[in-house]
Amino acid sequence: MGTKIEWTDEVWNPVTGCTPVSPGCDNCYARRAAYSARLRGRFGYPQDKPFDVIMRPSRLNQPMHWKKPRRVFVCSMGDLFHSDVLDWFIDEVFRIISNCPQHTFQILTKRPDRVVEYANIRELTMPNNVWLGTTIESDEYHSRAWELLKFTARVNYLSFEPLLGEFDLNKYDLLLKNYRKILSLGRYIDWVIIGCESGPGRRPCKLEWVRNIVAQCKAAGVAVFIKQLDINGKVVKDIDKFPADLRLREYPK
Repeated sequence: MGTKIEWTDEVWNPVTGCTPVSPGCDNCYARRAAYSARLRGRFGYPQDKPFDVIMRPSRLNQPMHWKKPRRVFVCSMGDLFHSDVLDWFIDEVFRIISNCPQHTFQILTKRPDRVVEYANIRELTMPNNVWLGTTIESDEYHSRAWELLKFTARVNYLSFEPLLGEFDLNKYDLLLKNYRKILSLGRYIDWVIIGCESGPGRRPCKLEWVRNIVAQCKAAGVAVFIKQLDINGKVVKDIDKFPADLRLREYPK
């Protein structure tokens, strides 16, 4: 259906709905959309309990009809690895991904522990066209990164959106890319997305928090994509209005 999300080309929602797991969920845009009368019909939510987790088999084959290669954000309106999503349905999602090598599928979850559990049960080798990421809103949730790195995809990435506090990636040894290559560990962060919170009741995101993450990524040769910034109390998405040193919309190589 197309998307306004700057770091992807398309969204694919074989699963919709979720439940909060941490403070980063408090102002979830997907939840707001689910409860919006204007958007409810567009995303196919039922009138009652609109943000319940729903598996949608009718949407599974959508990527098969997209001939032009594109980056596809998987489950922008939910979490593929929510506990209510059954293993057999995740199997089907990965079957489609494997059958669409022309696309790059960007999977983002706040439940990387479920990724590891599922992969171990299914003896899954992640398809080469998958980028696997987790969301971390503050230092308190750094362990998600280590769960993510238990399972290597072609690209492992972190999304700091919404960024709600300072985060030191070096403190948790997440960016020693060259060192890890030398040791043949092969597990490190390849890409970082950063964005402030948006919507009603949004919380501030200080530019120094963003700059600190950017500096660490640059020192380690890790690509950075800055989606939106909190500038003078307003959410700014226009990159030309970012401070010059933060005009970064890079992708991993």
